[in-house]
Amino acid sequence: MYHGEIKIFARTASPRLKYIAGLIFGNILGSDWKIITYKNQIGDDPVINYSSEEIPGSVSIKPHQLLFENGIKIILPSVGEWKGIPAFFLTDENSDIPFDIFAASFFLTTRYEEYLTYKPDMHGRFPAQASLASRNNFLRIPVVDLWAKVLADILERHFPDLVFRKDGYKALLTIDLDQPFAYLGRNFSRITGLMFRDIVIRPRIAVERFRVLSGREKDPYDVFGYLISCIENTGTEVRFFAPAGRITKYDKNPSWRNKDYSRLLKEISSKYSAGIHPSYFATDDYSVFNEEKNRLGIILEKEITISRFHFLRLKIPSSYNMLEKAGIVEDYSMGYADEPGFRAGTARPFMFYNLPEERQTGLRIIPLQVMDATLYQYMKLDPEEAGKVVFSIISETRKVGGLFVSLWHNTSLTGNKERDGWRKLFEKMLLIQKP
Repeated sequence: MYHGEIKIFARTASPRLKYIAGLIFGNILGSDWKIITYKNQIGDDPVINYSSEEIPGSVSIKPHQLLFENGIKIILPSVGEWKGIPAFFLTDENSDIPFDIFAASFFLTTRYEEYLTYKPDMHGRFPAQASLASRNNFLRIPVVDLWAKVLADILERHFPDLVFRKDGYKALLTIDLDQPFAYLGRNFSRITGLMFRDIVIRPRIAVERFRVLSGREKDPYDVFGYLISCIENTGTEVRFFAPAGRITKYDKNPSWRNKDYSRLLKEISSKYSAGIHPSYFATDDYSVFNEEKNRLGIILEKEITISRFHFLRLKIPSSYNMLEKAGIVEDYSMGYADEPGFRAGTARPFMFYNLPEERQTGLRIIPLQVMDATLYQYMKLDPEEAGKVVFSIISETRKVGGLFVSLWHNTSLTGNKERDGWRKLFEKMLLIQKP
């Protein structure tokens, strides 16, 4: 087994090339690597010729200009195919790899297209339908991981002593606590107003609300005993994300001072990792975000270092700049609300690259592939149809030894007649997703 470095010969060691080489060789393939700009630095090491020059015995990849540019330019890649995998930035069919795997991977993982002009959805988000992957039917394939896998095979054939790391597949369940309670967690004046309204308009709800508030009945959204039982019985790794903002049209969480809510969060965080679920408007306001983060820190009595945006309102790069400034080290928002799949083209965590500043940041991105609300709210699928989508994505993630990340809400798992099928899907997913 070879333990030296893979040399990448290029005309310059640009920040972009360093970033994507680190992602592909260091993060995905687990190999040492080095960019060289002089041929006399090659020595006896395996070499990738990432230039227009001739280097006998190397693996050749003709470069696209993307990794040697600065700033953001309009790019509209044309998608073709290589070894049955969608590919773009085709450069030279006579090369060992006929497209620029480094530039294509950089384009996807940096979310380059989200810096370009696009039509946002009603919540100001970059929609899946605007993405190159969705338009060309490869959103549900982790193409960056697949490209890296084939690149590794080619290198191992060229250099027989070279052996790459084979990562094992893993799964991570994440839970957003948008609305932990249906009736609990509200102040007296709001409870009174809602009770009077329900008596007039929805008497059945008024009765249920009264029974919950009087302690005679469990709050219908309080499924945390069920959730914890499922998690512990299947040995599932999990992260919880909790809001601590004010009530708005889009935010229905209790006050961060509410005793029932604080008690729930402390119980959860005593067993599992918990992070901030910033409110709808916190996406655009650092002071609001930081205040909510600090509130959650007070409740949990610990520093908050992980985050996922409410409504997945991720705006690149401003959202990530805000997280970095606030001391967040991991974000779990890299997924689409309207379609399942691999938004950044990979099923692995990676470090965010700030394009305007041309630097790799210290913020680690944990991509998610599927959200419950995507399946029943956006795609209008029933649980059986949704299961086919979920299990297909698990299969694709497993093939590349990636991390399958799902997002669920407690309100999707209430167990009533409307949600019974979703509970069954949830339970089946926890079993099928196991490594």
